[in-house]
Amino acid sequence: MEASSAAAASRGAGSSSNLTRTRTRRSVGEQVIKGLHAVAALLSVLTTTGIVFVLLEEMIQFFREIPFADFFFGTKWTPLAGGDSQSFGVLPLIWSTMYLTAIGLLVAIPVGLGVGIYLAEYATPRVRKIFKPVVELLAGIPTIVFGFFALTFFTPLLQDVGIGVSIFNGLSAAIILGILVVPTIASVSEDALSSVPQALREGAFGLGAAKWQVVVRVVFPAALSGVVAGLVLGASRAIGETVLILVAAGNKPNLSFDLTTAHQNMAAFIANTARSDISAGGVAYVTIFAVGGTLFGITFTLNLFAIRFVRKYRQVYE
Repeated sequence: MEASSAAAASRGAGSSSNLTRTRTRRSVGEQVIKGLHAVAALLSVLTTTGIVFVLLEEMIQFFREIPFADFFFGTKWTPLAGGDSQSFGVLPLIWSTMYLTAIGLLVAIPVGLGVGIYLAEYATPRVRKIFKPVVELLAGIPTIVFGFFALTFFTPLLQDVGIGVSIFNGLSAAIILGILVVPTIASVSEDALSSVPQALREGAFGLGAAKWQVVVRVVFPAALSGVVAGLVLGASRAIGETVLILVAAGNKPNLSFDLTTAHQNMAAFIANTARSDISAGGVAYVTIFAVGGTLFGITFTLNLFAIRFVRKYRQVYE
């Protein structure tokens, strides 16, 4: 009896020692992973801080030479022209950016939300398994492909149906920009709608609601914060789009509503100017950073609004 008790005690001690070692290894692994996550978060903060610092440094140099009011309230944008023709009114550039984005969102929002609602509420599991990866795959297509598609196919198509657009025009670029944003809105919206608890749907069906009533009056309001986050993400994507606008829309920012002529957004101006032959340190060079800082401020404000909206209307389910 004493021998068997000693053996049991020995096995118990060994088992406790193994469990302690396992917990120790697991704890060390968790600490390492936590440390890697902290480094990644710190790296993102430092990167953003560095970008802001560089933008502010160059913008200060720009506004030493160009008055603040002339930049933000001027209506003529010719920063690369020589002599007296040079003008730094950024309003035409901002207008073209927001105008093309708005037209693109008029295409992207109904299509993207429609795709998201279909995948979340109407598609069978088999169809959803096939089509959702396809939708997300569209987001990975290089934007240069969309740009050449707009320039070589969609613009001639508009001309063939009788719409008098020029070779480089805002209409073709804005519509294809909307198609570019559709996968982002559709994917985020589908995730938000799918996260709504099934109990809400069953309760609405139990009260006699039709399928479309459940989707419109129950599921969509419950997922509103996530849907809005997807819309803002798509809008930010459209505002910052570069290559598509550079290839298909041309290089002419203006204050016109006419989409049949060339347009240029802020990101396309930055890309086009950065590859041109300008001297570093000159006023034309620091204009790139002034426009970049303005674009950063617009997208930052948009995302700040989205964060506040999501926090205010977020619904948490157990």
